[in-house]
Amino acid sequence: MFQVRIHGRGGQGVVTAAELLSVAAFQDGLHAQAFPSFGSERTGAPVIAYCRISEATIRLREPILEPDALIIQDPTLLHSVDVFAGSNTNGFLLINTTKSFSELGLSDYVLGRDHARNLIVPASDIALKHVGRAMPNAALLGGFAAATGRVTIDSVCAAIQDRFPAKIASGNIAAAQEAFEFVSNELEELKNAQAN
Repeated sequence: MFQVRIHGRGGQGVVTAAELLSVAAFQDGLHAQAFPSFGSERTGAPVIAYCRISEATIRLREPILEPDALIIQDPTLLHSVDVFAGSNTNGFLLINTTKSFSELGLSDYVLGRDHARNLIVPASDIALKHVGRAMPNAALLGGFAAATGRVTIDSVCAAIQDRFPAKIASGNIAAAQEAFEFVSNELEELKNAQAN
């Protein structure tokens, strides 16, 4: 079973991201489960959503305490909420930002971790370009697909297509695809650097 925890703020589509990820997993023939956890139900409040992906039936119902992947939609949460609780050194980390890990004050956290599993994705910038709003969720799902291979970009796009009206879906699909390419290119560069 692969467990994903998504952190963000109310109004950023955190819950929708978990739902879309679970639908993408279903599209790929897997079992999935998505559910939210609210601190308070107001715009801007910290929100956590969870998604489990498995080849077998999922019977667990509790929050994810030891995620295999963390998706951080809002970097302002990095030092105000314990977003890294329970994460392991082999887990995936995707952060929506244009800053480096050192600029974020996370140099110690990523030290000794696999660089290919610690990724910066400018998801808000990508979303602004394609959607007209800095809504990072779809772009981060595209990045997640590229980083982990747990779902395909085609299934992410299909989930978005199923969820939204055509006009909204098209921008979000474009954002997911661009983020997928961005992360794929980053991983290719890391691979080439390690080979040299």
